[in-house]
This record gives sequence, C-alpha cells and structure tokens, in this order.
Amino acid sequence: MSGAAGGRARTLPAGGRTRALLAGGLAGVLALAAGGCGLKSGSPMVDEVTPGSVGRGRPLEGASLTVTSKNFSENIVLGQIVGLVFRAAGAEVLDRTNLAGSISTREAVVKGDADALYDYTGTAWITYLGNAEPIEDPTEQWKAVRDADRANGVVWLPQSTLNNTYALAISRENNEKYRLRTLSDVAALAKRDPAAVTVCVENEFASRDDGLPGMQKAYGMSLPASNIRKMDAGIIYTQVSKSDSCLLGEVYTTDGRIKAMDLVVLEDDRRFFPNYNAAPELNAKAFAEHPEIADLLAPVTARLTTAVAQDLNARVDVEGRDPHEVAKEWLLKEGFIKEG
Repeated sequence: MSGAAGGRARTLPAGGRTRALLAGGLAGVLALAAGGCGLKSGSPMVDEVTPGSVGRGRPLEGASLTVTSKNFSENIVLGQIVGLVFRAAGAEVLDRTNLAGSISTREAVVKGDADALYDYTGTAWITYLGNAEPIEDPTEQWKAVRDADRANGVVWLPQSTLNNTYALAISRENNEKYRLRTLSDVAALAKRDPAAVTVCVENEFASRDDGLPGMQKAYGMSLPASNIRKMDAGIIYTQVSKSDSCLLGEVYTTDGRIKAMDLVVLEDDRRFFPNYNAAPELNAKAFAEHPEIADLLAPVTARLTTAVAQDLNARVDVEGRDPHEVAKEWLLKEGFIKEG
C-alpha cells in the first residue's frame, strides 16, 4: 500500500498511496517525476460503448484523452470508470492506469501527460500541497484543494462521499457481545474493562501521532502495550474476523475485505482521522478544451460512496476479477453507459 506525506512523514491509508515518505525521499521522487513521469506506455481503450444517462450527444466526439490511476485496485477501477465514460461520450481514450505512486501519477496530470484521474483530497492537501494538518470538514478540505491547486494547472471537480481513510473494525460476531458503534464506545469499554480492548495494527500506525497514539489521545484512551498487537495489514483482517487475538483491527474504510469478512466499521465520531474523498483531478488545459467533462462525471461521482467502493474493491481483491470489467459492469448496471 502506498501514499505520500506532505510536509512531514504521514501514514496514509489506501492500497496504492505511498506510505510515510520522509522529506528527503519525497524530494527524490519529485526530482525523478520532474524528469519524466513514467508514462511511456499505454493502450487504447477499444470498448464499443455508447451513452446511457451520461454522454448523450457524444460531446467528446473527436477528442483524444488519456486517463491514468495509481497502482492499487480501487484507483485502477476508478481510472477505468473515467475512461469508459469518456469513451461512451465519443472520445478516443488512451489507458495509462496502474502507474506506480501518487507523485508520478500527479505529475502526469500536472504536465499534461495524462488528462484525468480520480484522486484523493487528503492526499492532495497534505502530499501535493504540503500542508501538515488535514481540514476536518470534508467539503472545506475539497474547496481548499480546489482553490490552491488552480495555480498548479489542476482542476478539481466536486468530490464523492467515497472516503478511503483509517478506521477500527470489529467482527460482527464479537460485536454481538459489546454493541460498539463508535470509537467513543471503544474508549468507554477500555475504561470499564481494559483487558477487553485488544487491537491489531500495522507497526507504523502503532507509533504515529496521526495513528493509534493520536487516536487514543483524541478519545481519552490509554491501552496497555500488551493489548496492542503489531502485524502486516493483510493479516489484520483475518485476525479480527477469525480469531480471538484482536477484538479490534486497523482497516481502510473502502477495503473489500470489510464486507467479505463481515466486519463492522466503528464511527470516528470525533473525526480524528483525515478525509480522503475521491474526486476527479484534471489537467486544466484539457478541461478548458473539454469543459463538458464536468457534466459527464458529476452523476458518476455522486454515486461513488464508501459502500460502493467496498463492493467494487471486493470484486477485484476478493474475487480476483479484472478492474476494467468491474468498472464496466458497474457503469452498465447503473445505466451510465450502454453496450455498443
């Protein structure tokens, strides 16, 4: 899983956002990106699709557009969704999704080597724009990103409610006993019965101020070290679901394994964790040439929720299906596009 920290090293959720790049490492990546974003290959999107509820009149007829994405399942699916919508609206589309890393993908859009992708507001605010602290209100964070990024030749269209951030989860079976709904409920349980609250987390999440220590401080918790078990991210889901070693586990809110393993995500009722809402990020010149993109993507973005992302991600990561086919199937089901 990857993501990048802006200003200071920060652990970011989601499968393909670079994780905790130190300032020197980030500078090195940026230098490499400046010399070339790595978009040297790609393939035409050849699907014979036509407008459904979006793209009527084929407003992109004659346009040639390049879509990109980062290299984790969710973002690849979102990149395929953009490409298929453009294709149905009449554009010739070059598919350059699955690009390694947030920085390289971002630079592709800034430099005009790619025209569009779905990116994350928290990544933009902290990583690309260099702010140390997230903005608590998701809409205000999106507005701040939108306004600040204009100077970089980047346009941000309205965001979705899809929020790929940190959370703690419990198995539905275990929660029949505890009836936890929020992290405040966890804090209350930790005070009432300290031995009950065992947590499985990644090593970095266990030590960062914007991870478990900060969360404990925000919620007035003080878990003993013996109650905190450190392990790789992929193991956490299994441990929470199928063993008694962890009552709670660190998860990413859009991960398909949440639904597949019947986990209950606890509400961050004090809004401690940053927001990572997905929103279309476009090269400003491309958008100036094709402003109709806003109307094409608006209804699609409005339909993208955290629950939808969990379902789409599960089709790829749990069922092993192809991201392109998952994206196409969803767009057809929702009526956004039709088969040609």
